[in-house]
Amino acid sequence: MQTLHKYGLIKFLFCFLFVLHASCKLEDKTRTMTNKIKFSGTKEAEHNSSGQQPDTSKFITLFLCGDVMTGRGIDQILAHPNSPVIYESYLRDARGYVEIAEQKNGPIPKPVSDTYIWGYALEEFQRNNPDLRIINLETSVTSSRDYWQGKGINYRMHPKNIGCLTAAQIDFCSLANNHVLDWGYTGLSETLLTLKKVKIKSAGAGHNLQEAETPAILDVEEKGRVIVFSYGMSSSGIPSNWAATAKKPGVNYLKGFSDKTLREIKEKVQHIKQEGDLVVFSIHWGGNWGYDIPSEHIEFAHQLIDEAGVDIIHGHSSHHAIGMEIYKDKPIIYGCGDFLNDYEGISGHNEFRDDLPLMYFATMDPSIGKLIKMQLIPVQIKNFRINKASKADAYWWKEILNREGKKFGTKVEMVKDDNVLTVKWD
Repeated sequence: MQTLHKYGLIKFLFCFLFVLHASCKLEDKTRTMTNKIKFSGTKEAEHNSSGQQPDTSKFITLFLCGDVMTGRGIDQILAHPNSPVIYESYLRDARGYVEIAEQKNGPIPKPVSDTYIWGYALEEFQRNNPDLRIINLETSVTSSRDYWQGKGINYRMHPKNIGCLTAAQIDFCSLANNHVLDWGYTGLSETLLTLKKVKIKSAGAGHNLQEAETPAILDVEEKGRVIVFSYGMSSSGIPSNWAATAKKPGVNYLKGFSDKTLREIKEKVQHIKQEGDLVVFSIHWGGNWGYDIPSEHIEFAHQLIDEAGVDIIHGHSSHHAIGMEIYKDKPIIYGCGDFLNDYEGISGHNEFRDDLPLMYFATMDPSIGKLIKMQLIPVQIKNFRINKASKADAYWWKEILNREGKKFGTKVEMVKDDNVLTVKWD
């Protein structure tokens, strides 16, 4: 009897442990599903609840960044520099910007290769393998001497240095900005021709309004199309007389946020957008410094998504990145910040750390037009090239983005041993 009693006790304990183990597994699974629903950083929960699994092979990843300013000082270190003569009150020789940078961080080799300025960014491109690379090209690509008088600052990169863009496999350049006409209509024409020769698509400027407002269509093999519209506003420093007209070259100038403007944009989007297309609205707007985002920018961005069929807002002009929003699972980058410039060693506004750009990698599901994942890579401009940011600088960005993201319900998280910031949203 005693032996049977022991056997019964052992059997009871075995059954109890089995039930306990099964209960723990169920609890873990429930917790995992809860976490997926809590953070919409992935659309797995939405697809699973509908009984359909997303086809991840069809996801499109975009690299987005702000101003790429390869003119002036950067042009001077490339293999084919323009004449260094510039017409600024600050300096009259573009090589002076190189000297200021060297005084700050040491000598810069001259001439540099086409890949030099991208530095560490090339590693991140290889690691993330984006389908498309989209930038705001903040310079005229020309050897024109017809500078825009009275403007104060005039950027130009020699056309023979265009290899610095093809070396990074740039797919698209937004041109509706306040530097594309720095060297006159001749400079604009040469910019458009140079980009066309190397098969880099552009939008936002042209020989007339029809050309300036025509979006670029970017085909992603076996995945779909990305359509990019480019607009610029006076708040970014674009002179109103740069606006393209039916008979005059210029930029695709956005005068304001009226209902009429929104209807016109909606009509243009509807005319070209097909099922499965992603539409990017690239816009040069706002001031250079500060984290405040005008309420009219927020309202207009929401209207573009709600009413005009836009999927991604790619904002730029600010010299440093500002807060971003994920609105109805669509990213609104209000200001990407500068990505490459020749400001190194120039003091002022140091608290904004414009030497610390961000690389934006947005993964979209074109079948539903929504964001699946957004990752940000902090980098540093030093010696006129992109370098890996320090761990301390990455944490600095984490604090800033979490502070600025509170009003939008966004936050970033960072893997302990990695500088990658992953965006989470409500």
